[in-house]
Amino acid sequence: MNLFSVKDKIILITGAGRGIGLALARGFREAGAMVCGSVRSPEARARICRELEIEEEGVFIGDITDCSFQEDMVREIIRRHGRIDVLVNNAGFTRSNPAETYPLEDWNRTLDVNLKAVFQLCQVVGREMIKQKQGAIINVTSIGSLTGFPENPAYLASKGGLRLLTKGLARDWARHGIRVNNLCPGYIKTDMTMQGYNDPVKYAERINRVLIKRFGEPEDLIGPAIFLASEASGYITGADLVVDGGWLANGL
Repeated sequence: MNLFSVKDKIILITGAGRGIGLALARGFREAGAMVCGSVRSPEARARICRELEIEEEGVFIGDITDCSFQEDMVREIIRRHGRIDVLVNNAGFTRSNPAETYPLEDWNRTLDVNLKAVFQLCQVVGREMIKQKQGAIINVTSIGSLTGFPENPAYLASKGGLRLLTKGLARDWARHGIRVNNLCPGYIKTDMTMQGYNDPVKYAERINRVLIKRFGEPEDLIGPAIFLASEASGYITGADLVVDGGWLANGL
């Protein structure tokens, strides 16, 4: 079972203050990893430090789309730990509207957070991993990167682009010992999906699609993420690991 060990690995998780990011941070911490994270507020930092019993110096407050913030965060992690073993790009943004009236402001923000910022951070961390000659990058996409959903064109475009960006980075960096994979959640019960969860009509529509008849919990992503971060997936790169309760497998 040492294949699945992440003990003492240095893990950087973006969007670690809540939802999937917080669950992954907790899961990696409990598995013995040294967890660092990015959050957007002092309140989120206090929460993650309290829940995970980690030092505030390992949790960075800032806008993940800010290149200077990314560079400062990575520089400090390298200064303190000497390396980054795993990057989990989890931070995300979504805002629904019909395609014909979708605001350009929302389009730009969605693409900036979900795609542009991920590429920028992959560059910053990737340069360090190239020096290390090893590393694993996990990009959290969505089943929306694989199929169409209504009234959210920017989210689909950003996650679809991220899915293929992952494959491009896997192609470019395999020779440096860096693996890059997608973790593709289905409907997970987070703040981002609570509106649909609390709407009886939408809830029924979504549960009807899922073979395992429930919304996923953020904790359902811990095992798959540890798998992609560990030597258990040492021969896997450029892949899509779908965690959707059977949504995509359900034809009729």
